[in-house]
Amino acid sequence: MPPFQGQRVGLIAVFCLVLMWVDNQYSWLDSVRYGVGYLIAPARQTAVIPLSVAEWMSENATLRRELLKENKVLSARNLVLERKAQRMASLEAENMSLRELLSASDQVDDKVLVTSVTAVDPDPYTQQILIDKGGSDGVFVGQPVLDAYGLLGQVIDVLPFSSRVLMIADSNHAVPVQVNRNGVRAIATGTGALNELELIYVPNTADIKVGDMLVSSGLGGRYPKGYPVATVSSIRNTPGESFATVTAEPTAKLDRSRHLLLVFTDEAGRVPPEQLWRNEE
Repeated sequence: MPPFQGQRVGLIAVFCLVLMWVDNQYSWLDSVRYGVGYLIAPARQTAVIPLSVAEWMSENATLRRELLKENKVLSARNLVLERKAQRMASLEAENMSLRELLSASDQVDDKVLVTSVTAVDPDPYTQQILIDKGGSDGVFVGQPVLDAYGLLGQVIDVLPFSSRVLMIADSNHAVPVQVNRNGVRAIATGTGALNELELIYVPNTADIKVGDMLVSSGLGGRYPKGYPVATVSSIRNTPGESFATVTAEPTAKLDRSRHLLLVFTDEAGRVPPEQLWRNEE
């Protein structure tokens, strides 16, 4: 131990005690203590820097975890809301379709049955669909099928709980029509394209104009009279030819209608369901 070290510690301790007593009894050292505050302030601030940095890092880490958790929750909620919005849009469109179909059924004099499309024939050379009504519902072969806008086709095959419908756009389909404006008759055949029908054997002198509405004539007894079928879209007269080339656009939405009407006419009647899908022995 260095010489006089104990005496120095003792003197310092006595000196500190004296300063504490003087500071407690008198205000002489207030100005000195105030001035010393300027000197020790940087050291004090420097001493708390590590603690401040630690607290800042801890708060940021906690905040980051909370933000990540909240982000996951909001993302999941947003996904659910998007699905609900898509479903609501689908339901709104379906509701609008049903309202249009209901309006159309009010304009049909015959008895009707609402049905829905369940499948579309993938064969590109045919235009056929499947519906969810069959022989158990009284559906019969040859039954007319409408949508909210016009004639869509006829039933060609019936099973107990489903049926196959041949649409008017099929190349094997033909329907007798007449011009709603003047009663001129023609035959509208399918072309295989959903947006086009062709009128065959129309004389060049026939009174048919672009924009004329074509309705079912009722001839042949297959389709009731007066249902909208198509609108004339083009007429082309070829020199030297006896017949004009007339095309028309179907009024029915063949590529998008989901809900349809099965028409029960007095002329056609009903076929017992068993005879529609079972062979008689």
